[in-house]
Amino acid sequence: MKLSKLVGIRYKENPADAVIDSHIFSIRGGYIKQVSNGIFSLYTPMKKVTAKIEKILREEMDNVDCQEVMFPVVLPASLWEESGRYESVGDELLRFSDRGGSPMVLGMTHEEAAVNLARDYGRTYANYPFSIYQIQTKYRDEARPRAGLIRVREFTMKDAYSFHTSQEDLEKYYDRMANAYFRIFSRAGIPDVISVKSDSGMIGGSVSHEYMLLADCGEDSIVLCDECGYSANMEAADTITDNSASSPRAELVKVHTPDCKTIEEVCSFLGLSVEESCKAVMYQLSSTDEYVIVFLRGDYEVNETKLTNYLGEKVHAADVTPESGIVAGFCGPYNQEAKCRVIYDKSLCGIENLCAGANETDYHYTGLNIKRDIGDVEYIDVSKIQEGGICPCCGKKTVKIRRGIEAGNIFQLGTKYTDSMGMTYTAEDGSIKTPIMGCYGIGVGRLAACVMEAHHDDKGLIWPVTIAPWQVHICCMRVDDKECLDEADRIYNELKKEGIEVIYDDRDVRAGAMFADADLLGVPVRITVGPKALKDGEIELSTRDKSVNCRVKKEEIIKETQNLIEKLTADIETKL
Repeated sequence: MKLSKLVGIRYKENPADAVIDSHIFSIRGGYIKQVSNGIFSLYTPMKKVTAKIEKILREEMDNVDCQEVMFPVVLPASLWEESGRYESVGDELLRFSDRGGSPMVLGMTHEEAAVNLARDYGRTYANYPFSIYQIQTKYRDEARPRAGLIRVREFTMKDAYSFHTSQEDLEKYYDRMANAYFRIFSRAGIPDVISVKSDSGMIGGSVSHEYMLLADCGEDSIVLCDECGYSANMEAADTITDNSASSPRAELVKVHTPDCKTIEEVCSFLGLSVEESCKAVMYQLSSTDEYVIVFLRGDYEVNETKLTNYLGEKVHAADVTPESGIVAGFCGPYNQEAKCRVIYDKSLCGIENLCAGANETDYHYTGLNIKRDIGDVEYIDVSKIQEGGICPCCGKKTVKIRRGIEAGNIFQLGTKYTDSMGMTYTAEDGSIKTPIMGCYGIGVGRLAACVMEAHHDDKGLIWPVTIAPWQVHICCMRVDDKECLDEADRIYNELKKEGIEVIYDDRDVRAGAMFADADLLGVPVRITVGPKALKDGEIELSTRDKSVNCRVKKEEIIKETQNLIEKLTADIETKL
């Protein structure tokens, strides 16, 4: 490919609406163009990158005996009604009617389609286990698309589905797929991706893991422990508190706290520790608007995913009206008479002496003891684990919170879909049983964005050789110099004959502009043909990451380029 003919524009300035590096450089480098909010067209360079990612995905799926299939993008609503998700999934699922008036959906995930495809084949135990996958376009009507290809509405995903006759067999295959995922990420150039325990969300299932690339721009919070290696998504990490140092029991006293509505204001006014305070966070059930009050230790925050999972339905921040009986800013668990559902977080367990709202404007209680003053209550874990908190695995106060980008996920679904959709098989003993499922997803564009986040500098992208759009970038510094142009043409043609992918900058532009575009494109190996080096019979050979920069005899440039590509490839393979 000659750069003079490459469709797309490269930009000097950062786009106004891009804030993270992968988004900035994918636009500046001529990789993507926004069509609508969260919807992008891919230029040739990005199409080449995603094609190589898809090749890796296919190879690794084939290696774990997963067979490629293809599901429709448009699905009848009846399939989703079978599973129960047509009503339970929110506005992210795009619903519409075809010209005949039949309700349809755009597939945002394909568990229902997988069961529909497999249930005829899976009628006998003799055909188990088996696994299928596709690489397909999906659509999720994301409310807040952001960060370029990281959170989009339309996307391409590799999703796989496995079917088993026992939990033990599912777990064995789950481990095989987990290892395949680490190989995929390593081959794509991000071997540092970690696996973390996660919340299953709308997909369902009892066990799930996310593969996270640690990055400051990530939208997920990851809980880590260096002591024991524990890792989990914030939504799935158990919160453990130590309240053994709390003050001894005291008399329950109502005190005047004028204009003190926040925990910080109350504790400051009374000279108390925030760790011995009880705060109230108000929600309403999205389905009925019933009020839900969560009481938790004053220095903790509600984990809304945990709360939603416990309640079994979605909630939203409460609109507290006078008719509700809730005294906003002074709400507490003692003498709480409002019509609402009350939840006590585990962070309050063991505290003998609490400060809490008195359910009366400008008043709080001190000396509140939940067991003595309220009675036996059930403590539920609905709070967010904290930096420096207690590790749920080793019990040490070694928790670290880091940001991460989700690069993939795997789920043990159990019988959530096979049972609801009536998929059964005849077992060896003649009995009728329900198969067990697993599912495994990787977003192609998101994986490309993760690689861009991990591999760039302040000038542009630095692609790993395994997924780079081209392996070599030739810069002809003087197209008006016959010797220079002839040599660049020769190298270009010979590399192509050797099967090496080349982008050749044959434009008559200044050296600064040529190198700036090369940095933006981020091709791993660069050959610079210039008149000065040619006088000595040499060509400059370098890498985009600046680890190699040398001169090579022009007769040896093809062989040395091949050697360099092989070395860069071997460096990635050693991390598998």
